[in-house]
Amino acid sequence: MISAITLLLAFQLAGEVIARGLGLQIPGPVIGMALLFGTLLLRGGPGDELRQTAGTLLQHLSLLFIPAGTGIVMYGELIAAEWLPLTAALLGSTFLAISVTMLVLKALSKRTKGEQGTQP
Repeated sequence: MISAITLLLAFQLAGEVIARGLGLQIPGPVIGMALLFGTLLLRGGPGDELRQTAGTLLQHLSLLFIPAGTGIVMYGELIAAEWLPLTAALLGSTFLAISVTMLVLKALSKRTKGEQGTQP
């Protein structure tokens, strides 16, 4: 388990170094995750130890939401004072995300149907 966590942290560190070194606006952990994904594709998938460690981390994923909950409690008065812009931003971004997802799905669906129609 220690070696798998070390591997995950090494990829996160590599992503952080790349992001800061090149001045990218992409978070380092996202770059590290992409590097890990590419490595796993080349290796043919994760090993048993990495698979087990990832499963254990996912089981305890809810612990990562504790800081967000604490922030809501700490800034409750500010959230209460600014509820209208926050609600508008939340609803607007949700609507935008759903709309973009729908448009991409439609485009990919048409593209897939077109490719299936040309195959013998």
